[in-house]
Amino acid sequence: MAPEPAETAEHVRTEGTRDADTRVSVVVITHNRREELLRTLGRLAELPERPPVLVVDNASADGTAETVARVHPWVRLLRAERNLGAVGRNVAVERVTTPYVAFCDDDSWWEPGSLGRAADLLDAHPRLAAVTARIVVEPGGAEDPIVAELRDSPVPGPEWLPGPALGSFLAAATVLRAGAFREAGGFSPRLWLGGEEELLATDLMVRGWWLAYAEELTVHHAPSAVRDATARREDGLRNTLWFGWLRRPLPAALRRTWRLARTVPRDAASARAFGRALAGLPWVLRERRVVPGEVEERLRLLEEEQRRSAARRYVD
Repeated sequence: MAPEPAETAEHVRTEGTRDADTRVSVVVITHNRREELLRTLGRLAELPERPPVLVVDNASADGTAETVARVHPWVRLLRAERNLGAVGRNVAVERVTTPYVAFCDDDSWWEPGSLGRAADLLDAHPRLAAVTARIVVEPGGAEDPIVAELRDSPVPGPEWLPGPALGSFLAAATVLRAGAFREAGGFSPRLWLGGEEELLATDLMVRGWWLAYAEELTVHHAPSAVRDATARREDGLRNTLWFGWLRRPLPAALRRTWRLARTVPRDAASARAFGRALAGLPWVLRERRVVPGEVEERLRLLEEEQRRSAARRYVD
């Protein structure tokens, strides 16, 4: 069990005269990206919704926590004693008191008004677990290539959904129902970080929840200059392999494994990813729970789209 982070700077903003929207909290995880995080917090501080913001510092060594406590004392700061990866979000959601939680990374931020609109959608649709926003890339504001896939999702859904049904989501661009997140167990500690959303999304769908894309919501992403793209690709490939064996029927798991083996770059990172995935096979088989047929059909349709995708390649 990971040590509980120590909490600091649990102050509430009182500046200004606008009423805060009490429905959505924002959770940010960070590790050694102080300047980018400070930019993001500056943007979040300007949001008209005035959301509570929780930052989980994943054991940064660059003075991130100390600087946030000094410059942004209104932030609820949680300090982890080691890098928890995506599980840092779980730690924060356990402390969230609002019904909804918006995730964003330390290099992304929500557009003014989007959090309120997301809360309106979740208020209106009780079986909707998550809404994923349109993503624009900064500088320049070009639409991220993944948005076209979200907008044209092949996943079938009920007519009441406010947008296309999704089979997964992008954490840094999604507002979730906090209760549904907790019910599904949050992000898996096994997966750590990199494509960690797929398993959680599937476990939400198994429980009867729906996920949707919402065109009226926007997140801005300024990709970090210090991101280790190779390490992220390695973790993402390992997690994709694990997910297939954890939740998909045997033919689908074999098919996806074989396709990845044929299409990923033949380099050291891919070899390490496959090796790490194989090393985890004992626990994967112990925890394997195949999804019901209606959920597998959504995953199958999504897999066909991913096979053609230019935005989902395991390359640096």
